Amino acid sequence: MSVAFLFPGQGAQYAGMLHDIKNKWGLATMFEEASEALNQDVLSLDSSEKLKYNKNVQICLFIAGVATARSFKNKGYSPDVVGGHSIGAFGAAVTSEVLSFKEALFLVKKRGELMENAYPDGYGMGVVMGLREHQLLSIVHEISTDAAPVYVANLNAPDQITISGTLKAIEKVLEKASKKGARKTKMLHVTVPSHCPLMEGVSSELRKIITEVKGKAPVVPFIGNCKARKLWKAADIKEDLAASVALPVRWHDATEVMYEMGTRLYIEMAPGRVLTDLTAKSFPEARAISAAESTTKSVLILMEKEKM
Repeated sequence: MSVAFLFPGQGAQYAGMLHDIKNKWGLATMFEEASEALNQDVLSLDSSEKLKYNKNVQICLFIAGVATARSFKNKGYSPDVVGGHSIGAFGAAVTSEVLSFKEALFLVKKRGELMENAYPDGYGMGVVMGLREHQLLSIVHEISTDAAPVYVANLNAPDQITISGTLKAIEKVLEKASKKGARKTKMLHVTVPSHCPLMEGVSSELRKIITEVKGKAPVVPFIGNCKARKLWKAADIKEDLAASVALPVRWHDATEVMYEMGTRLYIEMAPGRVLTDLTAKSFPEARAISAAESTTKSVLILMEKEKM
């Protein structure tokens, strides 16, 4: 049996998250390294006010995920496979040693800046629960226009799908989805239209930047966002990181690949819990836990048992 480390994406953030992680796991040197690289105190980025900015959210989530994984590694425990949802993929890339911490931090900062500048207001994301992809696609195609586009974005579970686009179009889709039998719909705390064609320009710019980073072959399997496949080459992983900002995240398929590889323990890195719940529902025979909501000792015991 094997252990997977899952790195959460936007929506998992909360005020004070980096302070909580530092208090729980320490890693003062890593926070100092990040602050030096960004030329600012990263612990100043997790306030409610600062987290209104997409760039800061992405930086905080990235640091949180890597810090969690590093705390386990420092105790001699490593994953057998990694995967990250959206921005979480950069944390997975560091943990699999494709990118260095500083390389990925630079890319995450640029990614956040590019996304923020592309669509400063009037755009976002929503989520629909209880409808299948083909049902939601039908609604999206009916409502989306050139002036107010909306797209199906992340496929988190067979019946949990996010949409991206203009806020007006998203609201219309959510309203129609509710009338068509959706169990739940809501707007997400995301200020940009991620993972849809509106981000193709950002993807192109990010690709230019990321090609300048050499990267290394992963030391553990890395499951990509775009095609939900195991990637073994640095070039393929870098392309996935660049392309995924404009393409849907096939998250359910990614976790299914992990399951087929023998994963029976999924550990979500801080500060998340959403991926834990998705995995527990999709794979009841496996175990999914949130590191942020568990003691370090309990997580290590479970990892030890899984690897026996």
